[in-house]
Amino acid sequence: MTSDELVHYELRDRCARITLTAPQQGNALHEGSGGALLEAVRRAGAEQARVILLASEGRFFSVGGDLSAFSRAEDVAGYIDDLAETLHRIVSELVRSPAVVVSAVQGPAAGAGFPLAAAADVVLAAESATFSLGYGRVGLSPDGGSTFLTQTLGLHTVLRLALLGDRLTAAEAQAAGLVARVVPDADLPAAADAVVASLLAGSPAALAAAKRLVRGGVGVEPEALMRRETLSIRELAAGPDGVEGVRAFLAKERPRFER
Repeated sequence: MTSDELVHYELRDRCARITLTAPQQGNALHEGSGGALLEAVRRAGAEQARVILLASEGRFFSVGGDLSAFSRAEDVAGYIDDLAETLHRIVSELVRSPAVVVSAVQGPAAGAGFPLAAAADVVLAAESATFSLGYGRVGLSPDGGSTFLTQTLGLHTVLRLALLGDRLTAAEAQAAGLVARVVPDADLPAAADAVVASLLAGSPAALAAAKRLVRGGVGVEPEALMRRETLSIRELAAGPDGVEGVRAFLAKERPRFER
């Protein structure tokens, strides 16, 4: 698939609308879609968008990394390193952008799709939305900015998600402080448009300053956290547990991890 078939970009009224458009693959993140998404985020910056709206087509916001692509890679560690760093650059640029970033999430935001959605300054969720990590089930460690989630959800909530494989419903994510508003699925596009319109009616300088000040008040630099993630997941992906976890997932079998 071409980059245009994976990610759609449209600048409308100073809002860059970036949409994942591979619903038949669950809007999975791989070399092609990751590169297209990074290109779209950078285009929004070059065109001085005041608001960036992240959305997706279909039943899934994103199922996260494309495990079938992992399994096909000749150099798994190298492939994972490149993909993780691309996803981390996306999160970093969204967090650093002076534009206000809004995500509209329906269905599962899983694996790296979770921190992608959470990289937004304002997260909107349909009632069907769920948020999960699930890396341990396939023998991998969190990446895509997952450890950055501790700054929003807190240490033990993220540990629970990472270690037990739990998922947050839209209502639970709102109660935890991640989601700003929960709406019926059919109302999500209109709710996103209303938030975008409200932001565009505000002072660009004031909104950019508010984002910069609030995000600047958080402790550890996100790039440092995400680099740690890259080093960890690339080691696991090329090791026996990562290979077995991905194989079993694709075969719809229970993984047999080394003991």
